[in-house]
Amino acid sequence: MVAVCDLRRSGAGYYYPELVLGRETAQRWVNEHYAQKTSSGKFQGCDSYSDYRELLARPDVDAIALIVPDHWHALIAIDAMRAGKDVYCEKPLGLTIHEGQQMVRAVRKYNRVFQTGAQMRCSPMVRYACELVRNGRLGKVNLVRTWVVPNTFAGPGPGWQPMPVPEGFDYDFWLGPAPQAPYHAERCFYRWRFNLDYCQGQCSNFGAHTNDIAQWALGMDGTTPVQYEDVGSEWPAKGGLFTTATKTAFRARYANGIELICETGKSAGARFEGSEGWLEITLGGQLTASPESLKDSVIGPNEVHLPKGNPAREKHVRKDVDEDHVRNFLDAVKSRKDPIEPVEIGHSTATLCILGNIAQILKRKFTWDPAAERSPDEEVNRMLARPMREPWKLPVIS
Repeated sequence: MVAVCDLRRSGAGYYYPELVLGRETAQRWVNEHYAQKTSSGKFQGCDSYSDYRELLARPDVDAIALIVPDHWHALIAIDAMRAGKDVYCEKPLGLTIHEGQQMVRAVRKYNRVFQTGAQMRCSPMVRYACELVRNGRLGKVNLVRTWVVPNTFAGPGPGWQPMPVPEGFDYDFWLGPAPQAPYHAERCFYRWRFNLDYCQGQCSNFGAHTNDIAQWALGMDGTTPVQYEDVGSEWPAKGGLFTTATKTAFRARYANGIELICETGKSAGARFEGSEGWLEITLGGQLTASPESLKDSVIGPNEVHLPKGNPAREKHVRKDVDEDHVRNFLDAVKSRKDPIEPVEIGHSTATLCILGNIAQILKRKFTWDPAAERSPDEEVNRMLARPMREPWKLPVIS
């Protein structure tokens, strides 16, 4: 690692309140890591930037890890790929379906390696659960349930007041392509996840994991359901700072008739119900099934075997899953082959989540054409892209 970039120099207020983060902390962590590997115990080789474009201009940077709010994913990723960099991009792929489309085109136009950060594809237990579904152990699957976790913060309600921008934080740059808005600490850092200007809420935050498992198990990578409807989502009071759903609840239907219901639950996971049994897998790697014997089923040599993030890994340990997903990306950078979660897969899962959220916003049913990536419903189509605040503009990749 030769450089880090963050619009905040240093400060608290993230998910873990005891942590002081920002570019100074990140730079120190990198230097301390490499210092342990030197005989002198010293290392000062990591640079820091506040403007990502300065980092991308460096010829010695081969790849970047993109860990920023969703409304920045597409702009930075496309700029990076145009600059010849490979990209590990945190999930969900983009804020809108139009952004995802441009990211897919950029990966293929510039011949870049792109990994979507949906780490569960590198979980041995998640892979095994998906192989059980793929190989017919449940018989004919008719229903999939996916769960996302509740919102982790309540947020300021109606009547909230702006706050002064902290020293060392470039707030206008942080807003970037999003609408101009007064600063509040709860708008930024971790809690941007609960404002529709920057994210689709838990529907896409955790849904990018649990719905990705559903897509993998059903063999639906690269496509999506064809029908969506709200089934009881709940939203915060108007006038509050947080604007994403407080309760996720939407139903989707695939062209083959399989129904997917995504809802807020106590924990995140996916449940598959078929004519001969059911199984449930959590993001923590816990597998339950009925009949119980399903958990001892052996996938035969001539059956469907899904790709392994790390062929040597046999157990689900979250730290290992995360590391294997990064390792899979780095191996792909060297081999110039697609990693386990390439851009097209990230795009189809993000599309599912975004369309589910659109159904919740509209509070009604609509249909979708996965091949054309359009709906017969023009109100839905108008929500597939968002205008960007000047001077930011999303490149159109042809």
